[in-house]
Amino acid sequence: MIKPQSLIRSQVRQLHAYVPGEQPRVRGLIKLNTNENPYPPSPRVLDAVRKAVDQRLRLYPNPGADTLRAALARLHGCAVGNIIVGNGSDELLALATRAFVEPADLLQTDLRRPDPGRGVAEALSAQVARGVSSRLVQYFTPSYSLYPVLADIAGAARNPVPLTAGFDLPGPRELAEGGRWDFHAALTFITTPNAPSGRGYATRALEALCRAQRGVVVLDEAYVDFAEENAMELALRYPHVLVSRTFSKAYSLCFQRVGYFVGHPTLIEALHKIRDSYNVNGLGQVAAEATLRDLAYYRRNFRRVIATRQRLAQALASLGFQVCPSQTNFLMVKPPGPATAEQWLEALRRRKILVRWWSAPEVRDFLRITVGTDGEADVLVATARRILEEM
Repeated sequence: MIKPQSLIRSQVRQLHAYVPGEQPRVRGLIKLNTNENPYPPSPRVLDAVRKAVDQRLRLYPNPGADTLRAALARLHGCAVGNIIVGNGSDELLALATRAFVEPADLLQTDLRRPDPGRGVAEALSAQVARGVSSRLVQYFTPSYSLYPVLADIAGAARNPVPLTAGFDLPGPRELAEGGRWDFHAALTFITTPNAPSGRGYATRALEALCRAQRGVVVLDEAYVDFAEENAMELALRYPHVLVSRTFSKAYSLCFQRVGYFVGHPTLIEALHKIRDSYNVNGLGQVAAEATLRDLAYYRRNFRRVIATRQRLAQALASLGFQVCPSQTNFLMVKPPGPATAEQWLEALRRRKILVRWWSAPEVRDFLRITVGTDGEADVLVATARRILEEM
């Protein structure tokens, strides 16, 4: 008998898969665990999607999301060739790993053999010539927990490097002195603003890091609409920098899964080569296009979320929570004792409030709380106060 496990790649057998936030099917929950926008899409977006539910459902969507790419190009003041749209930004992060990081089997080829294969030899020689650590995926920690999973799927080497004690971004000199950072990594992910801490990073600090890197840098700006700055200009200035954006967090389209990269046309074309033929569903394209036609609606929502974030941070701090500075639609907080963060997670859950907790050492003392509506924030604070009274 063939053992099914023996048919699976060793990297996949050993893989610790990414664990998304819980999506329960229980009524009456206050769901503050997955950073979804508390406000619905624009009525114009909902109307556009309803109108698109017709005979078009039997047809394939536009394979390159060309109309959406053109709209995004107008928004960011660049060419259509600077943009690729994906099935959420997660798909594009995975494509970047496949496109810019050499797989293990390629690097194990012996170039001393009489004919190692012209393509293989040229690929390796090009990597060496530009001084890139071709198998290395690099990222800061704590950060988006999908990055190490993508590296493991590719069979690549991982280089997680700690942020500062306050979850700030180390500068190039500090990284060089620390000795762990690799300025020649094939692919470097930088989440900005950071998740799960919520910390925002200045464009000048990001630019200093990008200028120091030899390989591809992805600036993952999933939460940037809630921040004070963005780094889009760096993707249009430097040929090795990509900026990642999503319609999920700020634009209330998690259900449709639409994200995009902006960067140099050569990098974008490489990603187009390896994406699925129809990687973005038609209704998602319709929804995203309609979103870009009603940005005023969403910008009002950004301001509402930011105002609630500030009010919630102050209220939790008054109860003894240590609240990290945030430029996102969530807060990372260290709850007051004597209960641990995990115990707080369960105490809130018993009262039908979901938040997020991780067991990783650098964040195990913290909870991540999505900024919901003002009413949800009020319930959370009142519940936290009752929990403290019962301790």
